[in-house]
Amino acid sequence: MSETSVIVLAAGQGTRMKSRRAKVLHEICGVPLLGHVLRNARRLDPSRLIVVVGRDADEVKERFAGEAEFVLQAEQNGTGHAVLVAMPTLGDAGGDVLVLYGDTPLLSPETLEQMAKVKRERGADLAVLTARTRNIPGRVARDENGQVSRIIEAQDATPEELEIEERNTGVYLFSADLLREGLASLTPNNAQGELYITDLVGYAVERGLRVEAVETPDPDECMGINNRAELADATAYMRRRIARAHMTEGVTFIDPETVYIDADVTIGRDSIIEPGVVITGDSSLGEGCHVKAGCVIEDSRLDDDVTIGPSAHLRPGSQLGKGVKIGNYVEIKNSTLGPGSKAAHLGYIGDADVGSGVNFSCGAIVVNYDGYKKTRSTIGDDAFIGCNANLVSPVTVEPHGFVAAGSTVTKDVPEDALAVARMKQRNIEGWVARKEGRAPARSTEAVAGTDAPSSASAGNSNAKKRPAE
Repeated sequence: MSETSVIVLAAGQGTRMKSRRAKVLHEICGVPLLGHVLRNARRLDPSRLIVVVGRDADEVKERFAGEAEFVLQAEQNGTGHAVLVAMPTLGDAGGDVLVLYGDTPLLSPETLEQMAKVKRERGADLAVLTARTRNIPGRVARDENGQVSRIIEAQDATPEELEIEERNTGVYLFSADLLREGLASLTPNNAQGELYITDLVGYAVERGLRVEAVETPDPDECMGINNRAELADATAYMRRRIARAHMTEGVTFIDPETVYIDADVTIGRDSIIEPGVVITGDSSLGEGCHVKAGCVIEDSRLDDDVTIGPSAHLRPGSQLGKGVKIGNYVEIKNSTLGPGSKAAHLGYIGDADVGSGVNFSCGAIVVNYDGYKKTRSTIGDDAFIGCNANLVSPVTVEPHGFVAAGSTVTKDVPEDALAVARMKQRNIEGWVARKEGRAPARSTEAVAGTDAPSSASAGNSNAKKRPAE
């Protein structure tokens, strides 16, 4: 593209969202609406990137500090007025000016690049992005030669004009000089009493300037977000786009419609993603990983050939080395597991540095929180953590350390040592019978292995008998 500046209109009230948060800060696939728009704009390498803000301006500016220049539209008097307040910041920049909207996050950079190509190759002064859909109110009027003549807002249209199928998306690529001249000519001569940027199309046509319509083949990418239902529709569209992009790069999705992958997630080729998987935030998966049904992965890193789940949860800060295996109902939080380590089922590993080749048996827990603060534990290479063992942080299990099943470990375990931290078993004879208000069915001797009945059980015809094994 030639030198291009971008103005993003993001000052709308967003009242139909019924939210305490600015509309453009609501997220689609882990990125705010305005964030998607700014990313697409930056793909064009603009010389200036200006965002017009209104409601919740401070919140929006804080969220995107350093990513754009911001201009305040204190009073919302239409789209033309919004662009007008941005012009002093734009200054005397030449080239083209692209006008986008902060609540239209699905536009692809390829569509914007196509607009620039058409404008350049046809020598146009203005390119207008259009779509054939009934979900956009503004109509594109054409003359007898098929050339764009003006844009008609729905509230100002006649019944015949309302039948026009080609709609104005509101996205424009202006020559900078045309934009400056046209804005100066705008008047609030419409039902709303506002300044419409759409009037600049008619302004250009009246002066014999060339206006080209660029029709998108995918009307859904022009979807604007005004309420929660449209937010959900746009999210579903973005999810499909993300899954398709991963599949194009060699990732297998068993059922793409049931998978939720955020926009910033990376997945290596030959990985398999099963139904019901959620991968969010800044997560990355290496090649050959297998994420089974029902897993949730948040802001985590997986090396190659890692297997997760089913129904496992990786919370933020989890890093799994090559070949790690995490089984069903295992939760990992802010922990590093070295290559080849595994936790097969029903466990929790929180705030731990785990070496390679470590085995966590069923029910093993790293107890990282004492009710006041969280502390870390270290488990060395090739250590073995037995079933239902608790490692009470901070504790260190040296390489090849072995923690016996059922142990609660509060002291460090030396290399090659067996840690047994449990009371010696004690059987209290007759406890169950007494609790149930009856005499014991068998004597201590019988429990110990003799067949001699106790006098109490022998003389008690009402004693309950256990079924034969």
